[in-house]
Amino acid sequence: MKKQISKNKSLLPFVKEIMFLENHEETTEKNYPFYANGFPGIVYSKSSHPFYLNPGNKELPEFYLYGQTIAPISLNIKGAFQLIDIRLYPFAVKILLGVDPKILNDECFDLKLMKNVDTDATLTKLTQTSSKDKTIDLLVDYFEELLKKASNNPDYRIKLATNLILSSSGNISVKEVRDRLCVSERTLERHFIRDMGVTTKQFAKIIQFSSSIKQITESDYSSLTEIGYDNGFADQSHFIRTFKKFTGKTPKEFQKQLSF
Repeated sequence: MKKQISKNKSLLPFVKEIMFLENHEETTEKNYPFYANGFPGIVYSKSSHPFYLNPGNKELPEFYLYGQTIAPISLNIKGAFQLIDIRLYPFAVKILLGVDPKILNDECFDLKLMKNVDTDATLTKLTQTSSKDKTIDLLVDYFEELLKKASNNPDYRIKLATNLILSSSGNISVKEVRDRLCVSERTLERHFIRDMGVTTKQFAKIIQFSSSIKQITESDYSSLTEIGYDNGFADQSHFIRTFKKFTGKTPKEFQKQLSF
């Protein structure tokens, strides 16, 4: 379930959407797969059992910020739970934490470690409410407090480059991005990887892949070849290589998995 950000105008430059994932059955155990989509986020989860991140079987904190997901991962979750994900535009990580976003690629940061905001007070309020809307309000308040304390401002060129790549579903060349921004290749790459944690080309590939996997899971299509061409892949072998890099499976293997 998704919730668009509309009421809080201060969040619009930084927050793409809010996502919900929940289960009410106490006896279940599920693995939820996640793949590269270009967006980091802030997660708050409420459950009687810890969440574990695989590969690695790493226990996750209840309140954390995650960076770019590049390698395929999954969450192992037992019993009933509620998870709320504030999905961020990728340049927001550096602004909020003031750290090199590369160190958060495929990693998480426990928000209890934040020094300049009272995370414990927010967590206390979160545990005392069962209302989804109230939980969102508390998370939005916390995010706004992070923004107030942030020491970095977004580079408008990186915001524009990000929007160009997103609006083209990754089907834009680095040269075209450079030309639209009127910057050199060196300047674009230095600033892009500083603020995003990935190169311009990597980010475009992630968005191109994300568009293709969304089409496989949510749309009608006649063939996987059609999806490859629709999403700008030069040929089927290029599509298969890219898809397998981000999922560990070929498009056909992934498609077959969906039917079970």
